[in-house]
Amino acid sequence: MAIDWTDIYKKYKGLWVALEDDEKTVISSGKTAKEAWDRAQEKGYKKPILTHMPEELVTYVGYGL
Repeated sequence: MAIDWTDIYKKYKGLWVALEDDEKTVISSGKTAKEAWDRAQEKGYKKPILTHMPEELVTYVGYGL
């Protein structure tokens, strides 16, 4: 099932976010992946999920052979 990151995107546009294992709960954020990672580590999370929220959403249609 797809996870809706709409609210996360709106709040964290352009930032890196560290997420809990549920892939919905934001632990920390930062301008860099290291910043978000370090902040999550400081809160006691050993292996958070890191992802980057884009500045803007663009449509992409891929093509593979």
